[in-house]
Amino acid sequence: MTSSTSSKGSLACVGIGMMLGAHLSPRARGYLESADVVFAAVSDPLVEHWLATMNPQLISLQPLYAEGKARQQTYRDMAEAMLAEVRAGRRVVGAFYGHPGVFAQVPHAAIAQARAEGFAAVMEPGISAEDCLYADLGFDPGRVGCAHFEASQVLFYERVLDTSAWLVLWQIGLAGERTYKQFHSTPEQRQRLVDRLLRDYPPEHPVTIYEAATLPIGQPRIETLPLHALAHATLHMHSTLAVPPARPLQPAK
Repeated sequence: MTSSTSSKGSLACVGIGMMLGAHLSPRARGYLESADVVFAAVSDPLVEHWLATMNPQLISLQPLYAEGKARQQTYRDMAEAMLAEVRAGRRVVGAFYGHPGVFAQVPHAAIAQARAEGFAAVMEPGISAEDCLYADLGFDPGRVGCAHFEASQVLFYERVLDTSAWLVLWQIGLAGERTYKQFHSTPEQRQRLVDRLLRDYPPEHPVTIYEAATLPIGQPRIETLPLHALAHATLHMHSTLAVPPARPLQPAK
């Protein structure tokens, strides 16, 4: 049933997890099923179809992407599309891959703006690629520690890398891309990331490209190669790099 425009709108940004149908929490499902409108920030028509089985009032946010259009503008447009429905008095849900607060600007921005305007807004967590990474690669981040960075941050800013801990670099397929208009970086741009890592790691140090499985019948991508070969590997926007420690922990003096 559709809320009247005179009622108070609300926003819930929910995580649907990484694997289709397997990671959705009961609370997230409840938000999806009871919403007046659901905005889907997913790139797979199969996932959109699955969401529509829970709520047919589904609007895809994917058409807001365009080649040559700045991603920051796309993100602003996505947040505004959801907020327009909230202001109209509707119960709005944004459905996002993984965890809606992890490498997702739109939920944070939309929730902050909705709250600033006096609307109820919540974030419902989901199973993220990080959670899947620990399970699939089989390491505990609490054993020797684990640092996470967006890959380009390591290039554009002074970051201190602790080679006695695990290093996880997100969005390595975009490493070095400054325009925010492209959906991939070039091998030359990624070589800059490799050169930066070579300041702390040996060329033959094993690194693993990871992509979480998104279908129950699928398998995660777990491809290990020497660091020096990374620039010319096949990488995607959702590729993550896991770098194991290069030296043991040193006792404090």
